[in-house]
Amino acid sequence: MKDSALVVVDMIYDFIDGSLACQGADTAIENTLKYIDKETSGIDPDDTGVRSIYPILFVCDHHPEKHCSFAEQGGPWPPHCVQGTRGAEIHEALKPYASEDLTFFKGEDPAKEQYSGFEGKNPAGQSLQEVLELLDIKNVVVCGIATEYCVRNTAEDLLKAGFKVYVLKDCLAYVDAKGHVEALDAMAAEGIKLI
Repeated sequence: MKDSALVVVDMIYDFIDGSLACQGADTAIENTLKYIDKETSGIDPDDTGVRSIYPILFVCDHHPEKHCSFAEQGGPWPPHCVQGTRGAEIHEALKPYASEDLTFFKGEDPAKEQYSGFEGKNPAGQSLQEVLELLDIKNVVVCGIATEYCVRNTAEDLLKAGFKVYVLKDCLAYVDAKGHVEALDAMAAEGIKLI
């Protein structure tokens, strides 16, 4: 697809094998790598223009130690994706595709829950929307963890901002199977294409 980018949401260790490990995480990563390989095949991996041909953007939960979403602070979740821990790192198989300017951190304010990657900022302070617009992206393909929360919120915010949004059904992991299906149905009803 022309004018496209891939947004990878929360494919980080605490959602894969850590404190909030989600169902289907290993398969989601495997299928995401296959998708990336298909989209970038024929592109010389040493070519410095790879990302301008098919940008891959990463959204990552990146919490301070006492974040409001943690149970001990009155939130619904166990501590997860704490800054400086393995749990907050992108999966090693995906890490080679991540660059500093195309990695967006969310949930850094201890008093604010952020499910949507749309609110994340890269180290330069730019938002996901700003960078997608700078890259002249019209079509955003989304994959990641977890379908019901951060993937859905990110996809919906991208749609509201005027992007055409596609969700890779086989590249998702989820907290609960029923919630996963309900989130997919809701996104499809809103005009997000499931591919």
